[in-house]
Amino acid sequence: MNVTELIKSRRSVRKFKPVKIPREIVEKVLDLARWAPSAHNSQPWRCVVVDDEKVKEKLAKEMGEIWLSDMLRDGVSKDKAEEIVMLESWDRITKSPAVIIVCLTMEDMHKYPDARRRRAEYLMGVQSVAAYIQTLLLLAHYYGLSACWICAPLFCQNTVRKVLGLPRKIKPQAMIVMGYSDEEPMPPPRKELNEICKFNFWHRN
Repeated sequence: MNVTELIKSRRSVRKFKPVKIPREIVEKVLDLARWAPSAHNSQPWRCVVVDDEKVKEKLAKEMGEIWLSDMLRDGVSKDKAEEIVMLESWDRITKSPAVIIVCLTMEDMHKYPDARRRRAEYLMGVQSVAAYIQTLLLLAHYYGLSACWICAPLFCQNTVRKVLGLPRKIKPQAMIVMGYSDEEPMPPPRKELNEICKFNFWHRN
C-alpha cells in the first residue's frame, strides 16, 4: 500500500487472534522504527518485548492491582472495578501475542543546571519516544500486524520497572499490544484541517 493508504487504514486494535507473531517480524518492525526522528538524534527510546505467557500474566496482575486500587480510591464499586481490570487489563495483556513496553531514558539527552531547561529537555525526550511509537505502529500495520497504543504504564511506572527488571534510569511510557487482528474497528472521526491548523496566526487582532 502507498503511504496515504497506510496512514488512513491503520486502526487501534484490541482483540487479536491466538496466533504467535514470528519473532523475526517483531524484530523487523522494531529495527526499522529506529529511524524515527528524535531530539539531538539521542534516540531515547528503549523497549522490552513481552511474549512469554508467565511474564505477561505477572505484568497484568501487578498492573491490574495498581489500577484496582486507584479506582477504589476514586469511589468505583469493587465489583465494577474488578470487572474493568479483568477486561481492560488482564485480558488485554494476557491475550495479546506480544506486549511491547516502550520506555524513555534521559542518559543521552542534554543536561542543564536549571529546572526550566531540564523540563523542556524531558519533554523533548517524551516527544521523541512518541515519534518512535507512531513509526512502530505504522510499520506494524505495513507488515500485516495490528496494535494499540496504551499509556497505562505511566500510572504504575515502578511496578512495570520491577516486573521487567528495568534500571531506574529507564522510565516506562507506554504499552503496545500487538498481534493479528480479530476485529474490524470502524474508522474514527477526525477533526477538519481548519479546526486544528492555522497559517501564521491563530487569532488576528
